[in-house]
Amino acid sequence: MPLSSEVVRENYARIREEVGPGVTVVAATKYVSVDDLAVLAEAGVEVAGENRLQDLTEKRARYGNAFRWHFIGHLQSRKAREVSELCELCHSLASPSAARRLTIPALVEVNLSGEESKSGVAPEALAAFLDEARGAGVQVSGLMTMPPLAADPEASRPYFRRLRELAGAHDLRELSMGTSQDYRVAAEEGATLVRVGSVLYDR
Repeated sequence: MPLSSEVVRENYARIREEVGPGVTVVAATKYVSVDDLAVLAEAGVEVAGENRLQDLTEKRARYGNAFRWHFIGHLQSRKAREVSELCELCHSLASPSAARRLTIPALVEVNLSGEESKSGVAPEALAAFLDEARGAGVQVSGLMTMPPLAADPEASRPYFRRLRELAGAHDLRELSMGTSQDYRVAAEEGATLVRVGSVLYDR
């Protein structure tokens, strides 16, 4: 079913009301085609978050400044310079080699669950990584995390709370946490950015 600008506009307004004025709603566009991005622009979506550099390059070439562009996928060091040219913020800095190539503000991805399938810096290694990233010239403005997938949004709350505590301990303001299934809980726990996909597009 094609995307509807009316549906997206209504969902976007509802989500923004639910999370409050201090939270940026990032539209995750991984599964949105280049053509369908026009629907998001028409619906008033302001920030597009892309996971893959190839898709980001194509979409940015077509829509330019219709959106503010964020990179929310796994950041490979060899692609960090290109990401820097296309986006205003990277949500997923997690390696020293990427830090040395990144020239835009970044959020450090923290792996709070310890899952091997997830990227991110271990909490106990965060202080040293922040020092290294800043030493490489990166403006670190906050933290990001992905809790384990769970049917109950409340299961994410301890992870969001822990990320907020880590950010406070390191004097960082921005918190990218919460996706379609748990963005309300994330906002309650202090998120400043939520990354939403299906909940924004589905009727």
